[in-house]
Amino acid sequence: MSKTRLEGKVAIITGAASGIGEATARLFTSNGAIVVIADIQDKLGIAVAASIGADKCSYVHCDVTDEAQVESAVHYPVSKHGRLDIMYSNAGVAILSPSILELNMGDFDKVMSVNVRGTAAALKHAGRAMVAAGIRGSIICTGSIASCQSGYGPAGYVTSKHAVLGLVRAAAADLGRHGIRVNCVSPSGVATPMGCEATRMTPEEMEQLTAAISCLKGAVLKANHVAAAALFLASDESEFISGHNLVIDGGSTVVNPTTLQIFEQASNEA
Repeated sequence: MSKTRLEGKVAIITGAASGIGEATARLFTSNGAIVVIADIQDKLGIAVAASIGADKCSYVHCDVTDEAQVESAVHYPVSKHGRLDIMYSNAGVAILSPSILELNMGDFDKVMSVNVRGTAAALKHAGRAMVAAGIRGSIICTGSIASCQSGYGPAGYVTSKHAVLGLVRAAAADLGRHGIRVNCVSPSGVATPMGCEATRMTPEEMEQLTAAISCLKGAVLKANHVAAAALFLASDESEFISGHNLVIDGGSTVVNPTTLQIFEQASNEA
């Protein structure tokens, strides 16, 4: 398989100063893309871009809750590199809350503002830039297994990720006529700084939890696995895939472990 799967393409990745976004920025550039990191973590973002190389990567400050900043961030690669082929809307936030009965509406509004409103703004302005230039681009959004089932996060987070998937499907319908693909990548728990902070777990604890709920044994979910899925959806290899939710969870959302254990126990006792 070619190591330059994104040769000649220009991408912007929100939330790419760390975690999944950083891993994706590194993978995209190693596959020939020019990448713009858009984040609010200025020191980290600048350092990541510098470590990748100024000829391949640059940084812009972008708070995705501010539509004007999203529009400006999208305009940056267009003005600097003359095009935008890939938007990866990855910026997100998770705030731990114990129960819907204890839901803090301020926290709920923040999660929705970043995860849903930020995604909507990215879809809107990246879509506009691609349509204006006649580019059959790819837009990817970070969802979560919480887009498929409840129980994988607090109420606000689960609600927001269901909404992200809805936005992806709606945008796929709107932008398909322009040849623009819109898809979602939905991992289970990844030991990123955001994930560990939200769950108050160490990276080791987070990986142990993810491994425990996965029916696929022998592998541990890493940010690079999500980056690889995003690379596939960004590349021409997926040119007829749109509106899809690519779940990266080791089978945890398609297997009921309780039922499986009951059947296994019954079989052993028979």
